Amino acid sequence: MKTEVFIAGGGVGGLALAAKLASRGVHVTIAEQLKTKSNAYKGELLQPKTLAILDRLGVLEEIEASGHVIDQLRFHEINSRPNDLPEPLQLTELNYSRVASFYDHALMVPHERTKDILREKGKDYEEFFHYLPGARFLGFEGGMAQVRHQKKIFHIEAQVYIGAEGRTSPTRDAMNVSVKRMDYNHHFLTVTIPRPETFTKGKIITTTGSFLGLFPLPDNEVRTVYLIKAGEFKKIKEKGLQHLYRAYAELEPELAETVKSLDDWRQIQLMIPFTYHVDRYYSGNLALIGDAAHTVHPMAGEGMNLAIQDADVLGELLAWCKEEGKPYHEKLHYYEDVRKPRVSFLLTLSHMSALVYSFPNPWWRKLRMRAVQRIYDDDQLHVKQMLNISGLGRWNFSLVDRAIQGSLLPVRSKQISDHKQNQKLFSEAEDYPWRFEQKGKV
Repeated sequence: MKTEVFIAGGGVGGLALAAKLASRGVHVTIAEQLKTKSNAYKGELLQPKTLAILDRLGVLEEIEASGHVIDQLRFHEINSRPNDLPEPLQLTELNYSRVASFYDHALMVPHERTKDILREKGKDYEEFFHYLPGARFLGFEGGMAQVRHQKKIFHIEAQVYIGAEGRTSPTRDAMNVSVKRMDYNHHFLTVTIPRPETFTKGKIITTTGSFLGLFPLPDNEVRTVYLIKAGEFKKIKEKGLQHLYRAYAELEPELAETVKSLDDWRQIQLMIPFTYHVDRYYSGNLALIGDAAHTVHPMAGEGMNLAIQDADVLGELLAWCKEEGKPYHEKLHYYEDVRKPRVSFLLTLSHMSALVYSFPNPWWRKLRMRAVQRIYDDDQLHVKQMLNISGLGRWNFSLVDRAIQGSLLPVRSKQISDHKQNQKLFSEAEDYPWRFEQKGKV
């Protein structure tokens, strides 16, 4: 079999890349090892930059119709009280509307629904889009992709091979890149449960030693993320589901009854956060996207978004190469030039967000409460935080910003104008610099 671009892995990143390439007349073949939908938890929060990308792909209307709008991030500090309602201490709301963009919200969409929409979009270009379910990518042999499909092993010859396999990546292995993993002192239990119709706002509820993230989904469901100490899952299971019922009820009474819909520990997934970032995104005619290249702590909700944003840049680059008659492998450096620094920045941002909730100490909690409130009180901090999380642009935090956040300096009263924000939004020249190439220079 021959194709122009071979993609190992049919997750959201691989599908977004394939749909973009096929829409531009690039012949693409995807090998996806799963035959059916996965029950494993995957990302569901689509950030504004991702919505902009999906809009250009022509699927935003379907995505919006399948999702629940998240227009703010709510941080609720409480004191939990057994057999009584929690005592509220501080509620801070950070708003996506502070970002000067048409895409002024995030969206919670069931992961498999996002995949379905992207796969169906690819099929609109059936001449160029070839999807192989139940096809396991085994690695490379003779410079070609070796794939097992329907009990047969065959080879696919391509001009470019893309590793979108996730954390276990034969493509990454073939590239012999350096990967350094960093683990955390906590794990998460995640599960979707019913929610009352009135429970429409997502929030993160915290005490000195507890953390519960709640993100509403369509169809009156809510994705819940409960923090536990690393290695504690077995002990919690031994305490029984009643222990989990009480923990949820003490943190969010509105879910005291719906959490009881859980009747089997197999419904609950253990999520072990860790991070890594490869030192190279491409080698020869091989390239990596998504979790094959980087894994991010889930605190800032960036993992799936980084994969789709990778796919957007790489897809535009490869499509441009086809249209301009440029050899694909000669221009892959642009993909790394654009994506690697952005991913590094968001990995650091997510890591810092994780540290905020990593230490169950009263003094650390006081620092956290003050820092989160300061982000809201100082408009420049507010705008920077939401702009950076959105993926629409990048505005670095300064030493002055950190001093204000730490209460070493007073809050600034000045509101940030849309004009100033627009200078920090990624331009087309920053997203796709090769288009502006002149005599080999950008």
